[in-house]
Amino acid sequence: QVQLVESGGGLVQTGGSLKLSCAASGSTLDTYAIAWFRQAPGKEREGVSYIARISGTTFYADSVEGRFTVSRSNAENTAWLQMDGLKPEDTAVYYCAASSTVVRAWWWESQYELWGQGTLVTVSE
Repeated sequence: QVQLVESGGGLVQTGGSLKLSCAASGSTLDTYAIAWFRQAPGKEREGVSYIARISGTTFYADSVEGRFTVSRSNAENTAWLQMDGLKPEDTAVYYCAASSTVVRAWWWESQYELWGQGTLVTVSE
């Protein structure tokens, strides 16, 4: 059974940086496309970023474009989300998700069969 475990969340001031990790166990990550989602208090979960399984093509939500960078190392079975220039509106629980099938619209949650437990990111003003 493949499991995803996120880490790296915490409290940071506005303008600061955090790097989230998504580690896979039980299988290799190279057969999965990876996405990051987040859910802020009182809001629906939304897609943040995506990195393709083989090509490494990346996509970002408009709200984080230019500030967040997604990456992966299949050799290390890990994906990362580097978050710079953090804003209070980035406060949320961040989840990594994995899909072993073709992803049509990366921001659709239903396409991902594996989810981590989430890690909380809090950005203070």
